[in-house]
Amino acid sequence: MRVQVCTPTYIEAENIEEFLRRTRAAVPDADILVLDDNSPDGTADIAEKVGAELGQIDVLRRPEKRGLGAAYRAGFAVGIARGYDVICQIDADLSHDPAVLPQLLAAVNDGADLAIGSRYVPGGNIPHWPKRRLALSKYGNRYARFMLRTGVMDTSAGFRAYRADLLTRIDFSSTRAAGYGFQLETTYRVARSGARVAEIPITFTDRVRGYSKMSASVIGEELLLMTWWGIRDRIRRRGR
Repeated sequence: MRVQVCTPTYIEAENIEEFLRRTRAAVPDADILVLDDNSPDGTADIAEKVGAELGQIDVLRRPEKRGLGAAYRAGFAVGIARGYDVICQIDADLSHDPAVLPQLLAAVNDGADLAIGSRYVPGGNIPHWPKRRLALSKYGNRYARFMLRTGVMDTSAGFRAYRADLLTRIDFSSTRAAGYGFQLETTYRVARSGARVAEIPITFTDRVRGYSKMSASVIGEELLLMTWWGIRDRIRRRGR
């Protein structure tokens, strides 16, 4: 399989070199695409320097911060245009361990259309999270699973490996979510397509350097999206 690993970045100068080296060690044959939203701290410059040393690393410099969804849409478009078989997404802040990438790729190789690095299947773990934050995430994912009927335990997970043809089938380019709601939107479309999904347990580790991009507005976007889609689908089913 030809594999592309996409990672969106914004102010990740403290993490990007370690991330790239660990990713190259985990998947030596994969190509890596850094999608940088004009980070003012020089993230893109560092990525290009490391890329020149390690090879098979491209940096797509975007003119401004446009959100996670826009970054992934750009990265997926590049991957499909270049003919990759599998396109992965992973955070550059090291909350996702690149060493798990081979497990996700193995799941795809075994027949999954989408492999998700999941915090909420047996064996998944989130050490050191405060109880309130853990409860918010767990119940948010339960709510998403109920409203959207995806059957996926970790609907908002951002560590994934997609078959490229699945991204084409779900028409990823027409998704609209700007932030972390992009994960919900793509999971929802995948579930509706009938694709096979595998969830691989991971340990999610909070970033130790830099700052989180999660905010109240991001959480609000997720809640509004999943509620609207869930209600809309129920109305449509009743109208048949």
